[in-house]
Amino acid sequence: MSSRRVRTLTAFAAAVAAVAGVAACSSSGSSKPASGGSTGSAGDSTASSGGSTSLKLVAYSVPKPAYDALGTAFAKTAAGKGVSLSGSYGPSGAQEKSVAAGQAADYVAFSTGADMIKLAQAGKVAADWDAGPTKGIVADSVVVIVVKKGNPLHITGWNDLIKPGVKIVTPDPASSGSAKWNILAAYEHVISTGGTPAQAQAYLTQFFKHVVSRAASGAVATTQFTSGTGNVLISYESEAILARQKGLSLDYIIPDQDVLIETPAAVTKSAPAAAKSFLSYVESSAGQQIFASKGFRPVDSSVKPGTVTGANDPANPYPAVKQLVTVGSLGGWSKVNDEFFGDSGIVTKIES
Repeated sequence: MSSRRVRTLTAFAAAVAAVAGVAACSSSGSSKPASGGSTGSAGDSTASSGGSTSLKLVAYSVPKPAYDALGTAFAKTAAGKGVSLSGSYGPSGAQEKSVAAGQAADYVAFSTGADMIKLAQAGKVAADWDAGPTKGIVADSVVVIVVKKGNPLHITGWNDLIKPGVKIVTPDPASSGSAKWNILAAYEHVISTGGTPAQAQAYLTQFFKHVVSRAASGAVATTQFTSGTGNVLISYESEAILARQKGLSLDYIIPDQDVLIETPAAVTKSAPAAAKSFLSYVESSAGQQIFASKGFRPVDSSVKPGTVTGANDPANPYPAVKQLVTVGSLGGWSKVNDEFFGDSGIVTKIES
C-alpha cells in the first residue's frame, strides 16, 4: 500500500473518531435521461437533468443510490449544466466484460481495481487511470456480517460463521467483486490473528460449507437475504447501511479483522470532457459528502460524514477497524487474483 493511502487511512480513522454529531448478473443497457430518476436496485437507471450532453455510466450495482444522488447534484453545478447521465448497473465483472466487448461507456465504476486494470489492458481507459491523489479510488467501505434483526444467532465475528445452524448468503466470485472482498476478509482474519495460511484455508473450506446461496452480485445477495434466504449475509458496510435507509429490518457487525474495500472509477478514452468534470465532482468534497451519506467511507480524509441514517451509530457512522488490511498490503490485485481466484487459486481448489 502506498504511503499516501496509509496517511489517508490514518487521517480518516482519526477524523471519523473525532466526529460526534455525525449492494449482480443482469444485462447492461441504458435508459433515457430523467431528473434524478431510477429504475430499480440493479439494471438500468438514470440520474441528472436532460441536456445537450449525455454521459453513459457503467457501474457495479452497490453504489447505484450514490450515483443517482451524485448525478442529480452534478446537474445543478456550472460544470454539469446541460449534462444528462444514464446508468447501467450489474455485477462488476460482467460490467467490465461488457465495456471491453464494446458497450458504450463514458464513466466506469467497478467493485475492484482488478476490473479497472482489465479495462485498461483492453485499451478502454488510460493506463494511468490510478495516477491521481486517491489512486483512482472514489469510495471506500469494509466487509460486514449482516444478520437478522436482533442478531438471534448471537454472531460476533468470523469464527461464529462456521458454527452449526449458520446459513451464509454471499455473491459468486466468478461475477461479483463484492464476493472477492468477502472471501479475502474471511481468509485474512485468520492471518491477522496469528494463524497460518493452512489454517486460513481450513477456515475458508468450512466457511464455504455454510454458504447456501451465491448470488450474481452484492445487491442481489442482499435481496435474497432480506427475502428469507439464509440467516447471515456477507456484504459491504455501505450495502447494509443503504438497506436500513430503505427501511429493511436487519443488523450488521463490523468484524475486528477486516479488509478495506477500495472502489475505483475512471473515464473512458472516448468520453467527452463532461465525463472528466463529473469524475472531478465525484472526487470533490461535495461528491465525497454524498458518498458518505449513502453509506460509503470517503477517500478524502477532510470530509466529515456527519450524521448517517442507517449506520449502527449515526453520529459516528464509520468507526475505525481494529485490524484492517488492504489489497496493496497483500501484493496488489494481480497477485491476489492469481493466488485466490486463478485456475490453481485457493478458492478455485476449495470449490472444486
